[in-house]
Amino acid sequence: MTFQSAAALARPELILIVSALALLVWGAFQSRASVAFTIAAMAALVAAAVASAIGPMGRAFSGGLIVDSGAVFSKVVIYLASALAVPLGERWFARRGMARFEYPVLVMLAALGMGMMVSAGDLISLYISIELQSLALYILAAFQRDDEKSSEAGLKYFVLGALSSGILLYGTSLVYGFAGSTRFEVIAQSMTHGAGVGALFGLIFVVCGIGFKVSAAPFHMWTPDVYEGAPTPVVGFFAGAPKLAAMVLLARILTQSFGGAVDQWRQVLVVMALLSVAVGAFAGLAQSNLKRLWAYSSIASIGYALVGLAAGGAAGIQSMLVYMVLYVVDVTGFFACLAALSRGGKAMETMADFAGLARERPAIALAMTVFSLSALGLPPMSGLWGKYYVFKAAAGAGLVWVAVAALVGSVVAAYYYLKLIKVMWLDPSPGATDAPPAEAVAITYATALFAFPAVLIALIVLDPAAQTAATSLALR
Repeated sequence: MTFQSAAALARPELILIVSALALLVWGAFQSRASVAFTIAAMAALVAAAVASAIGPMGRAFSGGLIVDSGAVFSKVVIYLASALAVPLGERWFARRGMARFEYPVLVMLAALGMGMMVSAGDLISLYISIELQSLALYILAAFQRDDEKSSEAGLKYFVLGALSSGILLYGTSLVYGFAGSTRFEVIAQSMTHGAGVGALFGLIFVVCGIGFKVSAAPFHMWTPDVYEGAPTPVVGFFAGAPKLAAMVLLARILTQSFGGAVDQWRQVLVVMALLSVAVGAFAGLAQSNLKRLWAYSSIASIGYALVGLAAGGAAGIQSMLVYMVLYVVDVTGFFACLAALSRGGKAMETMADFAGLARERPAIALAMTVFSLSALGLPPMSGLWGKYYVFKAAAGAGLVWVAVAALVGSVVAAYYYLKLIKVMWLDPSPGATDAPPAEAVAITYATALFAFPAVLIALIVLDPAAQTAATSLALR
């Protein structure tokens, strides 16, 4: 392959690399972010999304970079979600006197790592891409350096992330040792020539390492504390797009390297899925802080996505992709709503803070109601369609009992979603809320409209796009 061909395949990554370096130099001279700086960062992310959508497909760098329909589909969602995170976070920090030019640059570097994750074609690019996005997220979690909770969140995230990286690296070394190659397609071939048991043992460690990145139980212990302590818009960012990237990476390595061992890794995914749903449902019942509450909600959501992935094949991957895209929209909107609300200059983060919100800010309360009902999976919200795809794929793969068990988890979790709605609409307000910022309100309303009713139209495009993406990811 020529240099020009490789550069064309890596064009989205090159756009982000060059833009991040340029903005880093620009920021060093102006010392803080500006409106023009924010717009430039957003433009670079949107340009990367467009370049992904219209660019060529193929393989480069000896198979280390794969650009197929699955990678393109994922990159477009990841880059657009990252573009929304830039103005939301930058203005949030500016209102608190903490505006720094590093924030948009870190978001771009995290997006770069996520884009590389979904295009990873061997174990080396897999590890490097995960670490690139993880390092940026560790810094973002502790971005409020003078805040005790934020510093604690960043430290916990880093320490436990380093542990999970060690587990992941150990797993990849075992797979390489038994398979004799780091390339996914060669690993798949070696599985039929005696590398099976040893390579599968390494795969378990790889799955555990990626399970940490997506907050799947029993590797979820960092999530509630980090969600509570990290800045609200930062949580909205790393609760969405990074998890989509990790799930796509997991789907690729499972199907393209270990597709012939589906019966073995399916058992692991089923256990992780049911544990995640149970932890998310039952542990969430005791939460009063909404950031911690949505941490457990996200753990349960990953459980549902794992149910779809456990189904295997193109149908299972399609259900996971649809579910994760709808989840990214919902979680982005929820944390944009949290970022928009304050009372007396203090952030509204507890259940009690939202009492009587419908009287103070009826439109925002309605948007929060939509996000809660969508997370619950109540018709006709977007969450219903995500769970429909997942449960349908599970039933088609003979995992009806898994779908039923996950559905029970939804019933349990309904308590805290409905409690939040009751508090907003029926409880008396403790006082007037502050005027919400325009950018957070705009993102809140846009994502709420997507969750319902725009999702009914979006599925017309999302369904075939996810099907095409799943077909490419499921190649063996």
